[in-house]
Amino acid sequence: MVKKILPPVLRYFILSIVLLIMAFPLMWMFRVSLMEVGAPVEIEALFNSTFSLESYRSLFSGTNTLKYLFNSGLVGIIVVLGNILFCFMTAYGLARFKSIMNKALFVSVIIVLMIPSHILIIPLYLLSIKAGIYDSYWALILPWLVNPIGIFLVKQYIENVPTSMEEAARIDGASEFRILFQVVMPLCKPALAVLAIQVFFTNWNSFLFPYILTSQDSLKTLPVGLAHLQGHQAIDWQQLMAGSALAVLPVLILFIIMQRQIVSGITAGAIKQ
Repeated sequence: MVKKILPPVLRYFILSIVLLIMAFPLMWMFRVSLMEVGAPVEIEALFNSTFSLESYRSLFSGTNTLKYLFNSGLVGIIVVLGNILFCFMTAYGLARFKSIMNKALFVSVIIVLMIPSHILIIPLYLLSIKAGIYDSYWALILPWLVNPIGIFLVKQYIENVPTSMEEAARIDGASEFRILFQVVMPLCKPALAVLAIQVFFTNWNSFLFPYILTSQDSLKTLPVGLAHLQGHQAIDWQQLMAGSALAVLPVLILFIIMQRQIVSGITAGAIKQ
């Protein structure tokens, strides 16, 4: 309908304006990070100030930014691998083995989705202390190895996958684990890619739970470390934007590389086989 009403030139013009509005904060962040230290953060300074890498040098030399990057990357990768494995296995069991118990378990997954994550702050904090994992990598990893959204997404996708290949594999004598990982899992790559990207983005940008569940500086993730760059009296905007740019770059690159998988995974679950 929009294509019929608006001519191509006008459509591209409107889309360009929308793109500029959405991309301007990102461009502002990168430009401020490349300003001279102490330069005023104003519109005029964006064009008049010279380019400098001093903020990035001071960020790596004066803070534990490399450690924060390592922690965020380590936690994100392990949590993604855990979600791919556990969410996939759980979703396959719920999708393929029909029973009253499985229906009750799936209802429990839906109920968990309705619970705001902030309600879990105090129980998770107390549980991590009692379990002896507070202020460790385990506190940043174990609670997030299974994602109810991931279970729901992969289950809906598996239900639309034909069972003919699984039945053929069973006739050939393949075990259930072989069918699971060598037959079904390759067919679920689009859904698993969406799950991996969503989980990685969530954990990479997570601030509240890593801030509460850790106290050592060596265990801080990048968002928590960036929060400590803000002083009580003044803020070094160039250094803060340099840190923010480092946090955005991996996510931006990953999104550009995986954008086709994101779209195919989201749309494939809506197509009935």
